[in-house]
Amino acid sequence: MSDEKYVHKDCRNYAPIDVRKGFCHVHKKEVPADTEVCAKFERIAKCRYCKNFCADKEKIELGVCEASMSKPKFVAYPDMVAVTCEMYKET
Repeated sequence: MSDEKYVHKDCRNYAPIDVRKGFCHVHKKEVPADTEVCAKFERIAKCRYCKNFCADKEKIELGVCEASMSKPKFVAYPDMVAVTCEMYKET
């Protein structure tokens, strides 16, 4: 992994409740989505962590999946969870 700072919403053990909070399956309690992770952190597969994801570095709201066979390419957003994506390739 890189030196990127991760937050709870980037963890496989996090289940979102709403946009601001979620439930931690390890600690069995609610946690804020954007706070630092614990030692049990496991990065979840998201488009932003995929080699096939391409986005403009100045405008990160949307990108495309370069592995997509559709024309135009499949539009993806960085925080899209990709645990079931067959084209996902970890960076």
